[in-house]
Amino acid sequence: MKKSMFTLFALCIVLNGNLLKAQDSLLAFIHNEALSPDEYIIEKFHTNDVVLLGEHHLIKQNLLFVQDLIPKLYKHGIRNLGMEFGAQEVQDKLDSLVNAPEYDQDLAQEIMFTYNCTWGYQEYVDIYKAAWRLNRSLPQDAPKFRILNLSYIFRWDKFTPGPRNPENVAAVFTRGTVDKFRAEIIEQEVLQKGEKVLALVGTTHAFTKYGSPYFKYNGDNFCDYDHDWLGGRLFRKYPGRVFNIMLHQAFNKREGDSYIQISPLEGLLEKIMALNGNKPVGFDLLDSPMGRQPDPSIYSMCYKDFTLGQLFDGYIFLKPLSQLEGCTPIKGFVNEQNIEEALRQFPDPDWHAPVKNLEDMVRFIDENPRSMIRGYNSL
Repeated sequence: MKKSMFTLFALCIVLNGNLLKAQDSLLAFIHNEALSPDEYIIEKFHTNDVVLLGEHHLIKQNLLFVQDLIPKLYKHGIRNLGMEFGAQEVQDKLDSLVNAPEYDQDLAQEIMFTYNCTWGYQEYVDIYKAAWRLNRSLPQDAPKFRILNLSYIFRWDKFTPGPRNPENVAAVFTRGTVDKFRAEIIEQEVLQKGEKVLALVGTTHAFTKYGSPYFKYNGDNFCDYDHDWLGGRLFRKYPGRVFNIMLHQAFNKREGDSYIQISPLEGLLEKIMALNGNKPVGFDLLDSPMGRQPDPSIYSMCYKDFTLGQLFDGYIFLKPLSQLEGCTPIKGFVNEQNIEEALRQFPDPDWHAPVKNLEDMVRFIDENPRSMIRGYNSL
């Protein structure tokens, strides 16, 4: 009995020693290789024309970071910021807004409302203002910074309730597959003009080499992989010119019949960040010690020995998950004047409880960031 206990104790010492050694190695990597987040993004444009910034929507710090980044992008010759939340049909209004003598907050909100009537969040709209402020500071004949709307107007008023199928989805997405459309916008408005773009999009849209897995009865190992997100489409056509970066966010993990939120690498990443004083940093996942760490989240489904570096090329840490905040709802974004249009165009109605009036709509907009951040604050 004593011998068994001694053996177990010795094994614990060895395992703990190996863990500490691994942590020391990762911390040394951060000390030696990580850059400030803005320097990291700028550095990636030295060898890439498109940098995709994958966000978990509605995190305030991410949007404030992007706002502050705009003058630095311009200084280094990057004059385009692509945004998922914006419709191509009102690109002319957005171009006018960010180049106007005076900033028009009402027009800014109208532009956002046109794309998504529930996306009334100050930090997203203020990205327009950051571009306007920069452009106002430039000489009159200098090239101007541009916010590029990557999407188009979806016709949710044409959606037929029931399981989604090619017919009822096509009635909503009248200009075709959305990420195909977005890739074509970046090609036409940026790459074919010999320019560069930072694109702020939801995490999955930024996937390049990673294929999001799904169950397929006739697939090998009953799996198949979706490589047709925005990033994947661009990466296939422009290999070596597209880089993707994940903004720090919670992952999901399957536990029994449900899913739970977890900290990336089951807390290891944040542990290393804490040892680094929780300084904001950007660092490579591709071919790096951090990227070689095993990831047990739902992203690993259908993959063998999945690691974080298979998911994204780079990573930006701004704050621990528990310190991140939700975006600020804009009071009056939906109001008595536009509520009927908002009810007609309420997005993804099959994913949400019914929204029937102005009170419901305001509650929905207010609660979205709150519910998201409650999960983060517990991690």
